[in-house]
Amino acid sequence: MHILLHFMSDTLVIIPTYNEKENIEAIIEAVFKQQKSFHVLVVDDNSPDGTATIVEDLITRYSNTLFIENRKGKNGLGTAYIHGFRWAIEKKYDYIIEMDADFSHNPTDLIRLYDACKKDGADVSIGSRYSQGVNVVNWPMKRVLLSYFASKYVRFITRIPIHDTTAGFVCYKRNVLETIELNKIRFVGYAFQIEMKFKAWKHAFTIKEVSVIFTDRTMGTSKMSDGIIYEALLGVVKMRLKGLR
Repeated sequence: MHILLHFMSDTLVIIPTYNEKENIEAIIEAVFKQQKSFHVLVVDDNSPDGTATIVEDLITRYSNTLFIENRKGKNGLGTAYIHGFRWAIEKKYDYIIEMDADFSHNPTDLIRLYDACKKDGADVSIGSRYSQGVNVVNWPMKRVLLSYFASKYVRFITRIPIHDTTAGFVCYKRNVLETIELNKIRFVGYAFQIEMKFKAWKHAFTIKEVSVIFTDRTMGTSKMSDGIIYEALLGVVKMRLKGLR
């Protein structure tokens, strides 16, 4: 079975969902239209809007490339990704990519993230909004500034040499996810993304930023709130102190 999976694709794209019925079919099809073959795992947190049903219907069309894991409740982005990471490790994918369902991450950038690891030798590649100026479209200025300065702040506190520490568009080599002790990841919200990069950096993995343009969602509702960001910023200080010990 693992050999069969490998034959078809070495890369899994994990898309966590909660109430994404407006976007989910289009994003899955956009991933499958790329020049490289990707597999897709949707991790759905029991969406009341029927997101999972849409995915299950699509599986009949994409039976060996599209998969779904249904979770019982809404337990945070971090736990959804960790669930997906464990699934990917078990299935022996070489590259695992995190991606949002709402088209804020452009599917055409998937190959660039993959190439940064496969061809350029990075262990982790980040779809970065801030490595070359500020590449954010349709966000209110307050949100742009909060996100931008949050990344600056994280960099200052942790000394991590990454411009976009809060990015959620990331490719990991399987070895990175096997090395980072996933059961010891503490954050489940926005800070999960920071903690994953921090741990990868602490383990001396090679991290490369790939400049992308982030476009705010046009369909469905955002799960992001200012409170989530502030909570992350407090958590970073704790993380840094633990990292020093």
